[in-house]
Amino acid sequence: MVLGWLVLLPFMAAALIALTRPRAAALCTWIAFATALFGCALLLSERVGMGDHDVLQWRHEWMPDIGLALSLRLDGLSFMFALLVLAIGLLVFIYARYYLAGSDSLPRLYLLLLLFMGAMLGIVLSNNLLLLVIFWELTSLVSFLLIGFWPSRPDARRGARMALTITGAGGLALLAAVLLLGHVCGSYELNDVLAQLDKVQHDPLYPAILLLTLFAAFTKSAQFPFHFWLPHAMSAPTPVSAYLHSATMVKAGVFLLARLYPVFEGTHLWAYTATVAGLVTLVGGAGMALLQRDLKGLLAYSTISHLGLIVLLFGLDTQLSTVAALFHTVNHAVFKASLFMAAGIVDHETGTRDLGRLRGLRRYMPHTAVLASVASLSMAGVPLLNGFLSKEMFFGETLAQSMFGPLNLAVPVIAIVAAALSVAYSLRFVWGVFFDGETPRDLPHYPPHEAPRFMRLPVEILVALCLLIGLFPQQSIGRLLESAAWVTLGGKLPDYSLSLWHGVNTPLVMSAVSFAAGAALFFLRRNAFRHRRTALTELNASEIFDRFVQRLEQCAGVIVRLFETRSLPAYLAWMIAAMLIVPGVPLVALDTWSGSHARLPPDPFTLGGLVLMALLAVGVVCVRARTLYALVMLSTCGLLVSLAFVRFSAPDLALTQISVELVTILLLVLAVYFLPALQRAVEPLPVRLLNGVLALAGGALLGAVSYRIMTSAPLPGIAPYFLANALPGSGGHNVVNVILVDFRGFDTMVEISVLVVAGLAVKALLRGLRLKSPDAGPDGRPWSSQSHPLMLAILARLMLPLTVLVAVFVFLRGHNLPGGGFIASLILSIALLLQYVASGVLWTESRIHLNYRALAGFGILIAAATGLGSLAFGQPFLTSAFGHLHVPLIGEIELSTAMLFDLGVTGAVVGTTLTIVSHLGVRDKDMQSVEKS
Repeated sequence: MVLGWLVLLPFMAAALIALTRPRAAALCTWIAFATALFGCALLLSERVGMGDHDVLQWRHEWMPDIGLALSLRLDGLSFMFALLVLAIGLLVFIYARYYLAGSDSLPRLYLLLLLFMGAMLGIVLSNNLLLLVIFWELTSLVSFLLIGFWPSRPDARRGARMALTITGAGGLALLAAVLLLGHVCGSYELNDVLAQLDKVQHDPLYPAILLLTLFAAFTKSAQFPFHFWLPHAMSAPTPVSAYLHSATMVKAGVFLLARLYPVFEGTHLWAYTATVAGLVTLVGGAGMALLQRDLKGLLAYSTISHLGLIVLLFGLDTQLSTVAALFHTVNHAVFKASLFMAAGIVDHETGTRDLGRLRGLRRYMPHTAVLASVASLSMAGVPLLNGFLSKEMFFGETLAQSMFGPLNLAVPVIAIVAAALSVAYSLRFVWGVFFDGETPRDLPHYPPHEAPRFMRLPVEILVALCLLIGLFPQQSIGRLLESAAWVTLGGKLPDYSLSLWHGVNTPLVMSAVSFAAGAALFFLRRNAFRHRRTALTELNASEIFDRFVQRLEQCAGVIVRLFETRSLPAYLAWMIAAMLIVPGVPLVALDTWSGSHARLPPDPFTLGGLVLMALLAVGVVCVRARTLYALVMLSTCGLLVSLAFVRFSAPDLALTQISVELVTILLLVLAVYFLPALQRAVEPLPVRLLNGVLALAGGALLGAVSYRIMTSAPLPGIAPYFLANALPGSGGHNVVNVILVDFRGFDTMVEISVLVVAGLAVKALLRGLRLKSPDAGPDGRPWSSQSHPLMLAILARLMLPLTVLVAVFVFLRGHNLPGGGFIASLILSIALLLQYVASGVLWTESRIHLNYRALAGFGILIAAATGLGSLAFGQPFLTSAFGHLHVPLIGEIELSTAMLFDLGVTGAVVGTTLTIVSHLGVRDKDMQSVEKS
């Protein structure tokens, strides 16, 4: 259960921050800091009691029918990545406190970062592949909000959309891969998948599974040709870049490759695809980094290059290359997070990230200069720092590989070129900004100065780790790396040594060559970097993406111009035409339009009701110009439908239908009041004939389909199960209500959530709308001077307590007799809605002090809390519990948790309905009165 709390902890902290005041920056900092710190302590406490090769698992069933479970796993690999997520997050939370300006919302940033932290922990700890996909998609959604943190900036909006599109497409590919993998293995549990490696690799679906997984990993980890979203994501605040684009989000793809490495290793498709993609990304990213003018842009492309190096090491498909990939994953997270923070300090204190304007800052920011120098040298792979060790292992593995035959030598040569470029852009970062002899010019903030002490603290800690790992690799990270590699390699470990000195060997010579070549490249060509980017930098995939989006928009415009005619009859004609085609074609292909099911004898009352409903429907069309008469006929038709439900023994449906009809007719009457006078347009005869033909054909087709369905032999249904289990399973005799709040409670939960969202959308659309009170009705007749007739107002007020009492009665009896929360909410909505109609908005809201939005949200929270409560007792979400209590003088009463869920439904429906009504019914003069008061 500790693993469950570890994942849940950031989400709980985010919810807590959401409840704080918007400007409570200090409190939110402490909440975020304490969450990350406690998470680290919790993770370490669990790991301390485990052996290096032990696995801790926790599982709770969620949706067993589809194989989705809350299944978590802590092993060496997940521990390493979870520690990165929590530890880097802890430092970023400290850094962010001093980075954002006072006008920015620090609580919102912490809230989003905590959500992202929880999603990343969910990814690395998931033992169920479907659960991993859910958290994977959540990281894409939250990263969209983080990259677009400053929505007023066009570059932020563009970068956020681009990141969401690319990583979202990767999420769909991952879902497809997981579904195929579950189909092959018969389970979505990682334990079961890893136990069937041979079966997966010999299955015909293996190439599709592999390519879809690589697509997902490449989009998340910014591999060619999906790398272009990462530089555009640099519009995010620097704390976001330091967290997402060094240690977490871009490492999610790396984690996926490591987690599924045992499934894919040893196949040519895996090795060649990952190796080629890694090589191209490694060299291309390094070259592009050298040509950047923006400080964060340089770091973004260098991140792409280093991620390519990690993917390349996985693709080399040896045990030692896999160890090197994991080692460099940690090293890159450490030095790149410190470099992003250093770049943020420079930007914060100078007001610019332009490398053409930043010069000689060591005189003004000596402490930052030292920190940035050490981190840059680590990125370049200088001895005594952590980047040197993993780069040496990388060089050794490029020499050992033999997959390209006569071209084997090309791989180490490309590695040297990439390393030289890495040295060059590292020197450009640190020398050009801090140690160039020129004085900084045209700085927005002049003179620059050191950042606050605690803003530099996270950088100092990360730089110290670069030194610690570089000097004492085995003592500092050896055990962590060994346990992670043991899991990734499926219980195998190669012979390797983490030490500072391995003697003079070929990898050391390759390092020396790359240092010399990189330094020469920088110092001979550094003046060229101050000018505009060359044409090579314009050949980027983002332009292809932009053109693709433009083509999509053009195609959408063609479709809109074809169908968006702003004519309701035209829309209805298209819908009826589609309806005629879709069910009509298979219906015509049937031998007979009548089934073999036995018919009931004709009932004169039912037939009479059907004929009356048909006549009323035709009457609505005939008197459509006289709106009030049409509404009366329409409502009468709905009431006849409720009588049909009564005729066929469905009292719950009848009550619901009546309540819905009353709410709907009141809303329509309210809307009709504000309609302008109708001006009937005489349509041409051919158009009217076409409309008549479509109407008759559509009605005839629906009647034929309904008749065929009702006369067909009934298929085996689930009704007997509900009838047999309603009482013993949920303690209720009213099967319909038990279905809504128990058997299909999750459906009801989603439905009320959609209802609340729709209500909030309507409120947003109506915000600020002032409806003018018309002088005449739609038919041209003048309205009465009495806006709120006295008799109607008095009757409405007298009926209110009685209606509320009826609503409570219907609510309480719903579990065993016709009724329930939904019907009760409609009755209560009618009572309150009638007050608005009878007495107006100003009078009603001055006496009924209810925040309808809060009521709707409170309803959702009650329903969700009821469902989550069952999880605490080891039961599936929304499992009901019931019992009987003896009360003196009253007797035995039944108590059920389903009542709480029903209460949530009531709150959501009432709050949403009245949110809409209270805004729809505001007239201009009422609005002025409200403002005056």
